Amino acid sequence: MHVLVTGGAGFIGSHTAVALLERGHRVTIADDFQNSSPKVIDRIEQITGTRPGLAAVDLLDEEAFDAAFASASPDAVIHFAGLKAVGESVADPLRYYAHNLGSTFSLLKTMKRHGVRSLVFSSSATVYGDQQDPPYREDGGRLDATNPYGMTKVMLERILSDVAESEGGWHIGLLRYFNPIGAHPSGLIGEDPNGIPNNLAPYILQVAVGRLPEVNIFGDDYATADGTGERDYIHVADLAEGHVAALEKLSAVEGARAWNLGTGAGTSVRQMIAAFEAASGHPIPAIVRPRREGDLPRSWADTTRAASELGWTASRSIADMARDGWRWQSQNPNGFAD
Repeated sequence: MHVLVTGGAGFIGSHTAVALLERGHRVTIADDFQNSSPKVIDRIEQITGTRPGLAAVDLLDEEAFDAAFASASPDAVIHFAGLKAVGESVADPLRYYAHNLGSTFSLLKTMKRHGVRSLVFSSSATVYGDQQDPPYREDGGRLDATNPYGMTKVMLERILSDVAESEGGWHIGLLRYFNPIGAHPSGLIGEDPNGIPNNLAPYILQVAVGRLPEVNIFGDDYATADGTGERDYIHVADLAEGHVAALEKLSAVEGARAWNLGTGAGTSVRQMIAAFEAASGHPIPAIVRPRREGDLPRSWADTTRAASELGWTASRSIADMARDGWRWQSQNPNGFAD
């Protein structure tokens, strides 16, 4: 199958491109490198021995994207492209709504023009908001979100479901993933956030490699095992394999179908710091600060549906995530800028 991967030079997109190539699929990456590096293309070729096709294009430029789509002529699309920083979305919601919705509208119109109806969409566990107690189930209730980034995912899930319901022939997978971390075991590709990381694992890694002074623990008085927040962390390689599994099952899906991609277990902030200390071989300083508004004490997935319908389960441990994440960061202390 020939798969167009939008945002395929990003953290999750690049690992998914690797997984697709290793399964024998053809890959074309569409990326404008706003939040990624062209070096990723070379690294993917180093890992797989195959160079993916590349369309250096912004999805919001509908005419240019249509031309790139026509040239690639894919059979299916995996859609990662979009802005993804929660704090930034709170500070500039209009930019997030315009970009994430607009780029997806452009993609859908282009897919319709070219008769391509198979799509895997990068959604997020943020669509659950605070409407459920963990473990979160795909059919557990109304979707909501506590920030504009998450609301773009809620809105796009609804839009994609409405499109699929209004017209026959669409096969759409909505993948709600939890907290992807780690890196490819080669150390050639990994997470390289712009500026100060928004998420825990890359923040810990930048402290471990000496780029930041200490990890902030926001609250240690939650009703959890050690008082710090618990999240469902998933190795990015497991997540990539989940995308391939969903893509290969799409033909059996009529309309839109949601699947959680997680491990089904929570890991606390302190446990995560300890895992990276073990992986790096030295202490990682941390300081407790007040709770942040909107943070949930616990969050993890019910993965029953993905296991039964996709035949997929996460297999890599927290130790694996920390080891591979540290290998990436220690070999690339400044990310792709090295």
